[in-house]
Amino acid sequence: MPLTDVAIRAAKPADKPLRLFDADGLYLEVAPAGGKWWRFKYRFGGKEKRISLGVYPDVGLRDARERRDGVRKLLANGVDPGVARKMQKAATVERAANSFEAVAREWFARYSPGWAESHANKIMARLEKDAFPWLGSRAIAEIKAPELLSVLRRVEGRGAVDTAHRVQQNCGQVFRYAVATGRAERDVSADLKGALPPARHTHFASVTNPQEVAALLRALDGFQGTFVVQCALRLAPMFFVRPGELRTAQWSQFDLDKAEWRYTVSKTKTEHLVPLAKQAVTILRELYALTGHRQYVFPGRDVKKPMSGAAINAALRRLGFDTKTEITGHGFRAMARTILHEQLRFPSEVIEHQLAHKVSDSLGTAYNRTKFIDDRVAMMQKWADYLERMKAPTGGEAA
Repeated sequence: MPLTDVAIRAAKPADKPLRLFDADGLYLEVAPAGGKWWRFKYRFGGKEKRISLGVYPDVGLRDARERRDGVRKLLANGVDPGVARKMQKAATVERAANSFEAVAREWFARYSPGWAESHANKIMARLEKDAFPWLGSRAIAEIKAPELLSVLRRVEGRGAVDTAHRVQQNCGQVFRYAVATGRAERDVSADLKGALPPARHTHFASVTNPQEVAALLRALDGFQGTFVVQCALRLAPMFFVRPGELRTAQWSQFDLDKAEWRYTVSKTKTEHLVPLAKQAVTILRELYALTGHRQYVFPGRDVKKPMSGAAINAALRRLGFDTKTEITGHGFRAMARTILHEQLRFPSEVIEHQLAHKVSDSLGTAYNRTKFIDDRVAMMQKWADYLERMKAPTGGEAA
């Protein structure tokens, strides 16, 4: 006699599993602990087998019968329901392993150790905010160009066109990694070339007019904040390295007797040499008396860590400079590049090597930390002398 909802609700557990049969192989098994499980008994290949169809009351009597009928159709087509379920579970596991997010995180784990920490953090934050919520659970091989475009349009819609281009670039890297590892057939981001409006690239604010440079240097010398930040401000235009490289400088990298600073460039992971002008060595020796027993040349409030990445720009704003339109910590690089070439007449290739940029030559070689080293030593000293003259109250602008 077929089961009824009343009979199912009234079924009580016993010392041994209790089976209440419905029809066509479906029955309810009541466990001694009280749980009620739907089971389906069938024969395949001459063997008696069972398969679970869910737990009551989450799966009611009507749903259990529908599931049974579905399993019976598989049997009618010569398919073992138990094997089919195992294959479905395996496909689900494989699908999860090959989802866009899973592949993206695998790609990130493989390549991010070679990136600067700040760069890696930005990429993952971008993916987590703008890609994973919509693409993360999708099998990467099933994602089509229009689906990716809708993700990019959301970013563009909030006015972040440059970010949309970066998301497209990062997604393209993930797709190409999926292709290389056999999880996708092609990079669908390539189909979206021209789909987004051009990004408006802005350069870091900088000062290159000699009169304005003179005023800036005098203002830096007059900074009334901490001695550590004051030294960083005075050295920033003299070194014209990337702000992150300046603030994370460590005393172990300096040889003041040889007038050298050697470190690894954050962006390219190449070794770099900064010749120290006499003026720079003087400032560093003064600072060494205060922070020489620390790891970092410019320690922050937590002396075990470098000063904040916002410290230089905050100091510039405190001095009255607009870091969006006038000068930023990164702008000292453009200032040096322009004046060294246009005013002091140093060759571009010497300047670019000192900027730690990759510069191709007739041999096709990339950046070499000791390339043009004699010229760079002379250039750094002449640059420091130029800056010193510029800020002199006697009118060094004309020099």
